[in-house]
Amino acid sequence: MTPAELWMRRQRRIEGAWLLVLRLCMVIILAPVVLVVGYCIARGGRALTWTFLTQPPLNGMREGGILTPLLGTVYLAFGTMIIAVPLGVLAAVYLHEFARPGPLLRLVRLALTNLAGVPSVVYGLFGLAAFVTILHFDTSLLSGSCTLALLVLPVVITATEEALRQVPADFRGASLALGATRWQTVRRIVLPNALPGILTGTVLALSRAAGETAPIMFTAAAYYLPRAPKSIFSPVMALPYHLYVLATQVPNVPSEIAWGTALVLVAVVLILNLAAILLRQRLLENRRW
Repeated sequence: MTPAELWMRRQRRIEGAWLLVLRLCMVIILAPVVLVVGYCIARGGRALTWTFLTQPPLNGMREGGILTPLLGTVYLAFGTMIIAVPLGVLAAVYLHEFARPGPLLRLVRLALTNLAGVPSVVYGLFGLAAFVTILHFDTSLLSGSCTLALLVLPVVITATEEALRQVPADFRGASLALGATRWQTVRRIVLPNALPGILTGTVLALSRAAGETAPIMFTAAAYYLPRAPKSIFSPVMALPYHLYVLATQVPNVPSEIAWGTALVLVAVVLILNLAAILLRQRLLENRRW
């Protein structure tokens, strides 16, 4: 066997070893997710009925379903996206397309990176001080949506910037060469081609907002409400906080109700993440470049 053949065989062995390590890492990452979902299904699957999803909590939350917390989670997520998506996309467009490179831009990007790592409970305390106390929104849907919007803004901005970065520079150059202004180029050329990444980041931000407990605990969540909120200034129930209450503050709750609530919450987050993956794949397949 020649030295070249020996070298090739050695490289194949090294490549095979690394491939095995990567597969083991994938299994290690997927195993906790599968165990959590499987355990929730085993403990709470019996509670997951149509009545459970369409009936509010009854008898001190020891009976009934999760309709009110489920609607509250939907309202909070919808309000969060109304605030966060326009602000995040416009901020990302400015940072990537219009801002001049320099120390200030690097400082802003560093601040965004740091904000993405701030614990959610800190956002909750800030929302309590800013929206509940100073702006007098009180404990309400509006306060919770504003707080969650601040929480997911770094995700939306980072995802949008990455999507804008993937649009070829030749597209911008061709548009400007044809006489379009910079804003027209961004609006008609860059943003449509960056839409898959923007939508993916938005859905991922939505899934994070739907699963947060600490921010809404201080700003929006109510212990128990028999009906959905009547306005944006009303408090709401939400699935994460409702699950916390069932697990820690309500005695003698049937385990099926608590685990059924956990199963619905996990399912909502997983469905949103799966929707982001499928949406991105579908849009990428239709892209012509």
